[in-house]
Amino acid sequence: MTIYEDKTEGILVRVKPGFSLAQSDPIEGRFVFSYRVQLENQGTESGQLLFRYWLIHDATGEDTEVDGEGVIGEQPLLAPGEVHSYRSFCVLGSPSGYMQGHYVFQRADGRRFKVRIPRFNLEGPLPSLDLSAQGDEPVMH
Repeated sequence: MTIYEDKTEGILVRVKPGFSLAQSDPIEGRFVFSYRVQLENQGTESGQLLFRYWLIHDATGEDTEVDGEGVIGEQPLLAPGEVHSYRSFCVLGSPSGYMQGHYVFQRADGRRFKVRIPRFNLEGPLPSLDLSAQGDEPVMH
């Protein structure tokens, strides 16, 4: 699996996406992708994650924007050297797409800044026509 990274103002964001076949139903057009995010404060000042913004792009052409407070119900405060990790997921209508976005952090002095979330690809199995299969449904490879 590929790990995507980006660093803004000392905050390193690492993302490791994956495909969840067990939660997906490719025949019904439901493709579930999980991702693990690790936030590491490599800077010299503390920062608290206040908000998140995601752009989720589906290969069908559909874009979804998600924004809100914190991540999975938390607004972690990262002192220098500290790490916060979490897992989440998204559901696409196609076997590929991508996600990207940013977090809004705040320093102890009240200054807010955006931390980039690197664009990362979501790749699941692609349907292909298997002529040896019975029925009209594509076989997943």
